[in-house]
Amino acid sequence: MVRIVILMAAVSLLGGCATRQAITALDLEPGRQPPPSITINIPGLGPCTDNPDRSLRFDASQPINVLVHGCFGSSGQFRGLAQVLAFHGQQSACFTYDDRAKLAHSAAALRSAIEQLAEQSHVPQVTVIGHSQGALIARGSLTESTRTPHVDLRLVTVSGPFSGIEAARTCGKTWLYPLTLGLLPLSCYVATGPKWADITYSSRFIREPGALTDQVASYLKIDTDERDTCRHEENGRCIEDDDIFSLAEQRNSLVEGDPRLKRVEVQAGHVEIVGDKRVAPLKLIAVLQEHGVLRPTEPARTSSFRQLLSRVYEIDGK
Repeated sequence: MVRIVILMAAVSLLGGCATRQAITALDLEPGRQPPPSITINIPGLGPCTDNPDRSLRFDASQPINVLVHGCFGSSGQFRGLAQVLAFHGQQSACFTYDDRAKLAHSAAALRSAIEQLAEQSHVPQVTVIGHSQGALIARGSLTESTRTPHVDLRLVTVSGPFSGIEAARTCGKTWLYPLTLGLLPLSCYVATGPKWADITYSSRFIREPGALTDQVASYLKIDTDERDTCRHEENGRCIEDDDIFSLAEQRNSLVEGDPRLKRVEVQAGHVEIVGDKRVAPLKLIAVLQEHGVLRPTEPARTSSFRQLLSRVYEIDGK
């Protein structure tokens, strides 16, 4: 019985993330981004591609969006969204982290990266956009004031499991630890690394999320109703669903009590909402434009935008 409990915990933990995506593009099309005025190097922060050159080049006088991927991710996984932003004249950087590390450590590293970004460039505004596990890290990074009070901070989270990952529930049952002679927490650690202790319903990271710093001007929380969604079909049959986190996993009254928060619920799959190589994030784009995070698409450029989405997301099936 003990072996079954341990095995179930390890297997279910591995299922709490979307599958890895292969990204190969090394550069973005410039779109209408302003020409860069500065080049800086900050640990964990770089362009939203898989280019080995991680130098960040941007216009320091303009706002910048910092994108935070979920688990099994890389900077290149947000290349599509960064390209959408570039088309609308908006700059992006991507935060890369060890997705097995403790979430609190990753959040602290992101906060340090934002501080260095503001100190070295004096950028006027930083919008942090996190998806899935990256949503937890994004919010966690903004619960303590930065050393740069002049920067205007904004937060967007997408599909974040703020009540803990249900697949990790067994790992959060501390009363089972002595009954399994310590093998349960060990198996949870082996499955996901040190972060396992932060993603359960009983973890301090979930139970005590902390209040956002006063520097955060606004918080857009996008929750996804992922029921009956499918990521990959063959012959009319779903062979890989896109239902990763339930709405219950995404809701948390301690997080949603902030008066700066605007919550939006979208019927979309977990990967669908941010897009992959087959699906453009049309629903996310609509929400971001409605709430002023993404600039409106000029009517005269609608056709060009559709062509861009077809190239970036390969939605023509090629």
